[in-house]
Amino acid sequence: MRPFTTIAVVVFTLVAIAHLLRIILGWGMTVNGVAIPMWVSGLGFVITAGLAVMLWREARK
Repeated sequence: MRPFTTIAVVVFTLVAIAHLLRIILGWGMTVNGVAIPMWVSGLGFVITAGLAVMLWREARK
């Protein structure tokens, strides 16, 4: 696996874990005084985890 691909997989995985932790631990998030709903982290988890898995599978070929 190329170095950039490895770094991208690690970054996507870390972001997915952060989203999952926010959901599990119930961490609140406010941006510029606006509360961000939990479903945004659910969507963020699905997208980033999916990208990490797809990139990892493509790099293995």
